[in-house]
Amino acid sequence: MVFDTKVAILVLEDLAMWQKLNVTAFLATGIAGSAPEAMGEPYRDAAGRRHAALLGQPMLIFAASSDVLQRAWRQSIERDLTRAVYVRAMFSTGHDAANREVFAAEPADAPDLVGLAIRGPRKDVDKATKGAVLHP
Repeated sequence: MVFDTKVAILVLEDLAMWQKLNVTAFLATGIAGSAPEAMGEPYRDAAGRRHAALLGQPMLIFAASSDVLQRAWRQSIERDLTRAVYVRAMFSTGHDAANREVFAAEPADAPDLVGLAIRGPRKDVDKATKGAVLHP
């Protein structure tokens, strides 16, 4: 199936594995929360038990350098893509309100990104992720 939109998650390549997984999970929820129309139907198992719905399209996970993350950040703003962000300072917080506070304190044009998720028209997401490589 071909989708009109694309979801890409870029994660700083030199993070510890637990950090990469944590950042990816948080960013995926940001995209899901911002795009309820992209959510699939709830799952049911063979016993009829209901399970949570998942995003109805693939998410591509990229490893990126700081430069690629900053470029994708600028492109995502210029192209008005849906964005979810994770900055380095968020590793030292313990809850959502503190995360928003440290993010708001970042330089608006160059936050210390360790992760960025974007969703939008395929061509725009492809242009924004140029230079990133699929995570191994």
